[in-house]
Amino acid sequence: MNTSIRFNTKTLIYIILSAPILLFISSCSTGSSKTNNDENNAIALPVQQIDTTTAVTIKDYLGTIEGKVNVEIRPQVEGILEEIYVDEGAFVKEGQKLFKINPLPYQEELNNALANENVEKAKLENAKLEVERLRPLVENDVISEVRLRTAKSDFDVAKASLDQASAAVASARINLEFTTIKAPVSGFIGLIPKRIGNLVSGSDPLTELSDISEVYVYFAMSESDFLYFRKKYGKQDSTAQVTDTIQLIPNVSLVMADGTVYPETGVVDAINGQVNRTTGAISLRATFPNKDFVLRSGNTGTIKMEERQPGVITVPQVATTELQDKVFVYTLSADNKVKQQAIEVIGKSGDQYVVQSGVNVGDRIALSGMDKLSDGMEIKPLNVPDTSAK
Repeated sequence: MNTSIRFNTKTLIYIILSAPILLFISSCSTGSSKTNNDENNAIALPVQQIDTTTAVTIKDYLGTIEGKVNVEIRPQVEGILEEIYVDEGAFVKEGQKLFKINPLPYQEELNNALANENVEKAKLENAKLEVERLRPLVENDVISEVRLRTAKSDFDVAKASLDQASAAVASARINLEFTTIKAPVSGFIGLIPKRIGNLVSGSDPLTELSDISEVYVYFAMSESDFLYFRKKYGKQDSTAQVTDTIQLIPNVSLVMADGTVYPETGVVDAINGQVNRTTGAISLRATFPNKDFVLRSGNTGTIKMEERQPGVITVPQVATTELQDKVFVYTLSADNKVKQQAIEVIGKSGDQYVVQSGVNVGDRIALSGMDKLSDGMEIKPLNVPDTSAK
């Protein structure tokens, strides 16, 4: 019985002495498990390292399209519209007949002017004969010289009257020619508001003729954009004209109203000399070839101006979040903990933001999971190779 008690006592002492060691081992095991759990709980997210690249930024400007030549056709004489030789929307060549005004009144004016001219010619001939008749008489002292001088004066008056009558004939002939209205340029006929039988005058537009072999696209650029382009592309000489800038502005493209891109490239070839004080914008003109007559006067479109910017920092738009008009990314520290960082965006290049400040070359940013991240959170980075052009 005593032997059994001694055994239990020794066993108890052994257990008591061994307890701290077991507790320490258990504690170490628990800490190690906690660390492993933290690592296992870290979110695995794709990460990209920031580097420089060449960005192509595009700026859009709404434009209106006009033909190279837009001519408002108005009659230069008054009368009854007698003939319309063309239809609305038709293409006409320079010199082709468009309209005819009743020519009879103007033909009669011409006939009357011709008759007056003939009368004045006869008067001039009589005055000439009178001078020739009196000249020998004066030379032989038969009559006084005053008679001859009077005859010469009458001759000069008759000559001036003939000139006046000839001018009236020319004016009447011009008015008669104006009764047939011809195309001043080749182009397309617009709306024809008048019809045969209407009385028309110089205040009545008959139609508009547009030469659209080339078209002008007028668009407005903000003052800040214009100053940027002028500084970057314009001549630095202080005496250079504003129009010197246009020779170095990049070529532009045009997106038509249906969303398709016009196949020809345009050139900015004119800049308004003044800034609009109301809008703070400056007007520019881009010229596009239009040999297939796809573009028409009155159309609208969007001018797209490209600019290549080498050596800039870009970040994917999907890697950003916006809050109160600011753009943020999540950067990674050396121990893979994230921090929300504001960036300054100065443009877009495809699906990338062009960044002015906020991140530097070599920084790492998270590419997804923005809604799951918060400052100080540790993530498991999945490196994504940078495939952008350097």
